Amino acid sequence: MNHNKLTVVVVEDNETMRLGLVENLKRAAYSTFGFADGPSALDFLKHQQADLLITDLRMQPLNGLQVLTQAKQLQPQIEVLLISAYGTIDEAVQAMKDGAADFLTKPFSKEEFLLRVANVAQKIFQQRQIENLKAENAYLNQQVADQFGPIIGQSKAMQQIFRLIETVAREDSPVLIQGESGTGKELVARAIHQQSPRAEQPFIKVNCGALNDNLLESELFGHEKGAFTGAIRQRKGRFELADGGTLFLDEIGDVSPALQVKLLRVLQEKEFERVGGETTLKVDVRIIAATNRNLEEQIANGQFREDLFYRLSVIPIRLPALRERKEDLPLLVEHFLTKLNARRHANKKLEPAALDLLQNYNWPGNIRELQNVLERLHIICPQETIPAQLVAAQLSGSKVPFDDLQNLPLDEALYHFEKKLIIEALKKANGVKHRAAKLLGIGTSALYYKLEKFGLGK
Repeated sequence: MNHNKLTVVVVEDNETMRLGLVENLKRAAYSTFGFADGPSALDFLKHQQADLLITDLRMQPLNGLQVLTQAKQLQPQIEVLLISAYGTIDEAVQAMKDGAADFLTKPFSKEEFLLRVANVAQKIFQQRQIENLKAENAYLNQQVADQFGPIIGQSKAMQQIFRLIETVAREDSPVLIQGESGTGKELVARAIHQQSPRAEQPFIKVNCGALNDNLLESELFGHEKGAFTGAIRQRKGRFELADGGTLFLDEIGDVSPALQVKLLRVLQEKEFERVGGETTLKVDVRIIAATNRNLEEQIANGQFREDLFYRLSVIPIRLPALRERKEDLPLLVEHFLTKLNARRHANKKLEPAALDLLQNYNWPGNIRELQNVLERLHIICPQETIPAQLVAAQLSGSKVPFDDLQNLPLDEALYHFEKKLIIEALKKANGVKHRAAKLLGIGTSALYYKLEKFGLGK
């Protein structure tokens, strides 16, 4: 058990007893603080996070039960071990009712004391694991279900990617995955995690481009109660939730220079503080970052730190665009149609000429665009065989001249017009999502929904 991650507070008015307990705990590798009375310990707990409180029962001006009650109000998660030379069954029962984890009667040996503390420590670690799993599950339930299914490809380019995934999964160095939107960067990150020694631990994703600086900092590092308006309770960040596992930083190129400094510190020191907190937290996390932007250009323009780039790109992976691996397109089409047929209880397929059209298309939105086009075709095509004419109409969606929109049904015209506006806004904003959203007069989250809807990637 890694005791150095546990903070223990000892409250004992007998100086000899207090010094002995603190010394024994420190030798057992617990981070320990000793206090002569309850008010001093409670003042400490107002400013510092602790895991275990060990307090004597008979003290002035506050007794152990009062210290227990007030400590639980300050830090509800804290565990308490009560000790007393005047222990009675009634006091033990009352202590347990008030939330004590255990009750120890003086005199006791060093071995018995440390055993009781270790038992409570084990309970704390188990509770941490449960809380992390709950938080991770809650986080995952909020995420959009994976859009791509397994990684599919037999092309030479993809075979190289598969070999690279297998190789880097065994290591623990940071990975930087670069590639256009919709090429499957998250899938590759998940594959690396699943084949790594960390596979049984959490895989946590953060979309760095979807949040402003303040929200992203809180999302990454967590925050303390009262750290800002609306922070009504303490919240763990993604680094804590990913402890022991993998943290996937998507859209890393959208992180501001100010926050890049804090990320660099975590990569170098593996430690951080929650927003509004003073306690330094240490984590064991493997970092996988991804971006569709040219970080070298951003470095030259002063938008991305060179030292952070080299920290993140110890192992670089570049994913090919779909137009660079078109021999994989028939496999991808078959995969997505199979999933759509199973989901919608159908048996639809493409006529050969339709597949030719798909292979000759440039796919600016890559695999995500392909999936969305196929889903749209699957929905609007009334017959089992999807004709080439219908495919051609869908592929021309982003190319329909404005004057020709009046010849389309209203829903089709709106679809093409909205898609065209979004593409133009992204071009003007140089691919920066929050800038494009501002140009369009919509929220960043609304833009991400529309990018998914039109198959334009995130």
